[in-house]
Amino acid sequence: MKKRLLQNWAISKSWLRFLLIIILVIGVFFRFVNIDKKVYWGDEVFSSLRISGYMQSEMNQQLSNGRLLTIEDLHKYQYPNPDKNVVDTIKGVILEDSQILPLYLVMARFWLEWFGNSIAVARLFSAFISLLTFPFIYWLCLELFESSLVGWMAIALVAVSPIHVVYAQEVRGYSLWIATILISSVALLRAMRLKTKVSWCIYAATLSVGFYTHLFFTLVVFAQGIYVITIERFRLSKTSIYYLISSLAGFITFVPWIWIIITNPQPETVSWASAKQTVFASATRWAGIFSRTFIDLGISPSDPGRLKIALIPFILIILILILYSIYFLCRRTSKEVWLFVLTLIASVVLPLLVTDFVFQKRYATSRYTLPSVLGIQLAVAYLFSTKLTSIYTTVWQKKLWSLVAFMVFLSGIISCTISSQAQMWWNKFPENYQAFPQIANIVSQANKPLVISDTSIIPSIQVLGHLVDPKVRLQIVEKNKLPEITNGFTDIFLFSPSDFLKAGIEKIYNSKLQQINNLLWKITKSN
Repeated sequence: MKKRLLQNWAISKSWLRFLLIIILVIGVFFRFVNIDKKVYWGDEVFSSLRISGYMQSEMNQQLSNGRLLTIEDLHKYQYPNPDKNVVDTIKGVILEDSQILPLYLVMARFWLEWFGNSIAVARLFSAFISLLTFPFIYWLCLELFESSLVGWMAIALVAVSPIHVVYAQEVRGYSLWIATILISSVALLRAMRLKTKVSWCIYAATLSVGFYTHLFFTLVVFAQGIYVITIERFRLSKTSIYYLISSLAGFITFVPWIWIIITNPQPETVSWASAKQTVFASATRWAGIFSRTFIDLGISPSDPGRLKIALIPFILIILILILYSIYFLCRRTSKEVWLFVLTLIASVVLPLLVTDFVFQKRYATSRYTLPSVLGIQLAVAYLFSTKLTSIYTTVWQKKLWSLVAFMVFLSGIISCTISSQAQMWWNKFPENYQAFPQIANIVSQANKPLVISDTSIIPSIQVLGHLVDPKVRLQIVEKNKLPEITNGFTDIFLFSPSDFLKAGIEKIYNSKLQQINNLLWKITKSN
């Protein structure tokens, strides 16, 4: 089967490789275009706080004392500075965000120190890391399918996959996680093929790196273990022994951080996952997660129902394509191939399905299912490669599958085009941050504006700080305290104020408040 696929690949190479390279170039372009346009949202400002080396408690103490602040005062806690070093970055993660693994944050800190402080530079690091996906998935396809055609097809699918592009432009460690998943998979298959101590040592090294990119990498490693044991027919063979030693060696390097998580738990950081949801809501959420592998028009849970209903036909087609790809893979490939893809897909999906449908939680998000997305794309890449080049595919079938492949790539390109022009997208939590650009525009248009707030500095005020003009001044006070308003400002605004702050401002300063939207009020003179 593999020889036949390779022979037909040689026949079709001239035109198909050219088209796939064009798609790759388009995908690379989308990773960098308008990279600083979207709102720098809550998760990203938390990442930036960690990168800066400051702890949230330090920032709150130094900024919530009612003094006048500049935007630079806020940015001090968003970018590296001489007062803090990489040790402080790791210390902040340990004490306040232990469930976030430090490798990406440390690397991003060095990147910003070298290339400067800005949203664009911070996001560029993730974008460049995402480029590693292309050679790694190609290499994985060579190890798994022994076919360069499947490799090129997988590269093209990943290049214009909306979910990959979205996370390639975010200051979070997901691009690095994807890269480590792929390289550890390559290292495992290579070690099983070569059966040398060096190759198994390389695999252990990839695990050590992967464990420090994302907690759910442990699920991927567990799935890899199931794959090895199953392929070895549950025997304690030489391969099984080498796998156990390598995985144990990689895991030992992660034990210190496991101890840190146990001794410094932060359950409030994932409190959002405890929200109950119905079975129907879970099913809808999962359908949206899988469909974003190939099409993403920016629809978020807060959008009107009619928009979601309009997407149902497209989602159903995508789900059918995914299921058929997995079926076709299992029918046409050896156990060593299809079992690897299935375990990769199931590694994260099965545990999240249980938490969502059995315990009615909402842990499932697109960013957590990225290993499964990679497995799905491998299955679809094999399906397209076979259907487009196999001698057993009739002319009309080739035309049909050419159309299907064209529509998949087109939907990805259209999705990425729309996303590249948007300031807000579903992954930026629009139900919380949709109004922020408008608020920033209103405040920045004032001549000498002052913004007063008693809300949390991070994320809300830091998100706003990345949007407003540098001339804006801020005054942040603790809850149940009132600021001393300084003269000299043409416009004074209250941002996300508490009832205490609103009432106090009106009473003490004999003013009226004009509500602009749900988060912004303007102080006006009392008649």
